[in-house]
Amino acid sequence: MKPIRIVIIAKAAQPGFAKTRLIPALGEQGAADLAQRMLTYTLSEVLAAKIGPVELCVTPSSTGAVWQTFTIPDEVQYSDQGEGDLGERLTRVTRRVIANDESVLLIGTDCLELTTFHLLQAANTLRHFDSTLIPVTDGGYALLGLNFFHSSLFEFIKWSTNTVFIETMHRLKRLGYSVHSYPSLHDIDEPKDLRWLPKTWGEKEHA
Repeated sequence: MKPIRIVIIAKAAQPGFAKTRLIPALGEQGAADLAQRMLTYTLSEVLAAKIGPVELCVTPSSTGAVWQTFTIPDEVQYSDQGEGDLGERLTRVTRRVIANDESVLLIGTDCLELTTFHLLQAANTLRHFDSTLIPVTDGGYALLGLNFFHSSLFEFIKWSTNTVFIETMHRLKRLGYSVHSYPSLHDIDEPKDLRWLPKTWGEKEHA
């Protein structure tokens, strides 16, 4: 079995740049603060899983000042997403990881229900299937795990729509790869999604 690299696709928690759809409810600074907390939480869950190499694939560039204030453990690697739409950026990082003879679990920071348990479950699934997905209720996915690279999984996808998961599943099956998916989780993208914040975070912080 190849090593499994977890790649976290992340935006810098800058006001007006991160979680912009939450700005009407939280304001620019509030949305950025929540984005920072979600990133920190996601990173902690990933590190607790102890699955394999962990990579934070970021925008803007990891050499920028915004990332210099974000402390991460030494074992976490930084990389840059680079230019292009989400599909181009996912293509670039997935191609690189697979070419390095590793499998990949691609995740974002929007799904706080994605825990160490789910990551371990997905990693185990890649021992028996070519790919695995964890969908979210808005039609996208919180995790995509792959033992292979194929650019068609990321090309001409209508990102941030309710067809992303279904279209990705369709393409995997059309390519002839085995795939196992799991029950849907919830992303936190819009004001109505704030109800999915962990109760322990406290409603007053993000009211």
